[in-house]
Amino acid sequence: MHFDEILHVIGGFGKFQKILYVWICLPQVFLAFHMLVSIFTGAVPPHLCRTKQPPDGSPASFNSSLMISPSIWPEVTCPVPFNQSAAVASGDGGPSMSCQGGWEYSTETFQSTTVSEWNLVCDMASLNYMSSSIYMFGLLVGAALFGCLADKYGRRNIILISLAMQAIFGVGAAYAPNFHIYTSLRFMVGMSVSGVIMNAFVLGTEWTGSKQRMLAGIITDYSFGVGYILLAGVAYLIRDWRTLQLAISAPGFLFIFYIWVLPKSARWLMANNRKEEAWELIQKAALMNGKPFTLDPEMCQVYKSEGKTEVKKKHSVFDLVQTPRMRQQSLIVFYLWFVNILVYYGLSLNISDFGMNIYLTQMIFGLVEMPARTITLFTLNRSRKFSQLAFLLVGGTACLLTIFVPSNLSVIKTVLAMIGKFGVTASLSIIYVYSAEVFPTVIRQNGIGIGSMFARFGGVLAPMMYLLKGISPQAPMILCGLLPLLGAGLTMLLPETANKPLPDTIEDIEGSRLREDDAAGIFLS
Repeated sequence: MHFDEILHVIGGFGKFQKILYVWICLPQVFLAFHMLVSIFTGAVPPHLCRTKQPPDGSPASFNSSLMISPSIWPEVTCPVPFNQSAAVASGDGGPSMSCQGGWEYSTETFQSTTVSEWNLVCDMASLNYMSSSIYMFGLLVGAALFGCLADKYGRRNIILISLAMQAIFGVGAAYAPNFHIYTSLRFMVGMSVSGVIMNAFVLGTEWTGSKQRMLAGIITDYSFGVGYILLAGVAYLIRDWRTLQLAISAPGFLFIFYIWVLPKSARWLMANNRKEEAWELIQKAALMNGKPFTLDPEMCQVYKSEGKTEVKKKHSVFDLVQTPRMRQQSLIVFYLWFVNILVYYGLSLNISDFGMNIYLTQMIFGLVEMPARTITLFTLNRSRKFSQLAFLLVGGTACLLTIFVPSNLSVIKTVLAMIGKFGVTASLSIIYVYSAEVFPTVIRQNGIGIGSMFARFGGVLAPMMYLLKGISPQAPMILCGLLPLLGAGLTMLLPETANKPLPDTIEDIEGSRLREDDAAGIFLS
């Protein structure tokens, strides 16, 4: 008897699973806070350079030509070369003058940010983007580290450790004395976020019946969307970056009660030959779901035969690229993972570029998450392939159209970016399901694992993508448009998997091609 059959007997989504998903969904709100808080803590306020710093401590004077009125801040604030007219005539930039009197930042929108505290502007501006990339790299390291540890020590233990890390290092970041320590602590927070996201998803999946898994996954996504929206309100009320960082991190200590309420994975316990613990949990779940049953000795053999089968059929990640069709499908799926995360966070982390109020834009982008994830419930049953293709087309086209909108039409630019975010969010929801069905059973976990790694690389590059504005202000949005369109074209080469049996072996993938070739040969002969 397979574990899914046991879940069918005790209830695949009864009271036990619903309570479990409450515990899984609560941290997701705070995970969204940590993932997106740099939009506000790392925001760049309008700023200008003092012309001099008076020795007697009196207020600094400013270049009057830069300040038209007290409420207007200049757009170009970085130091200019010495002897600017001579430099232009000679075609040489000349040596740059530093900001001798220090920087002055507007406090109209933000009381303080990491940028204003550590002067991450002009020549130092790249450090601000690098900080977000280092955080994303923490997600990558955390996925690799906590994935292995969870297989060895259990999903529940790693979730508890990750939640503790998230609270400790998150609060520590609020008191960081300098930029380097702050970035290091954010890296650790990124690792912990990955540990919670990945293992909470697995824990929920392992306790949920196969028919309810897609709906359960969408519920988890909704929780992230709620956090996305709430962050706009929290950041609006708290304009100081240290206080904001503390506000989103300190509540993490409340999750200490998870020690008593978060269950272990019975599936993992049985796979690790801890059957007595597993059956206690299964019977508890059955009782809560109103479907109690007696222990059947036959059920105790669930994982014995399965374990032997796995030993006989051992595969590696190299099987993903060894055969022609499997290699083509794997590389396309990896690219789709990469581009979805790259564009998703490329848009999410740079909402200030669209010209509207940053808090309103954050809330709108959060609201877009809900319909984008909901619509996939209706389109996926019809076609995985064309759902993926269509939403990539929508996202890429909308992003590309923003480059033709004048900067003074900020509402139109934001609406197009919102449509682009809608398409990419829906596409991201689909790739989770689609990739699991494209890979055969024998290498499915390897395929999803490598795909997740490519996604994290996309996350690392997303903040750095906006350094391309030094080449052209439109370059980031051109990438956000062209890369999904390329993904849509590549999706045409993937198979349709909706309402079809899952492939179990690599031969199921390659065999269909061979059978088609054989049939064509017989027809020609």
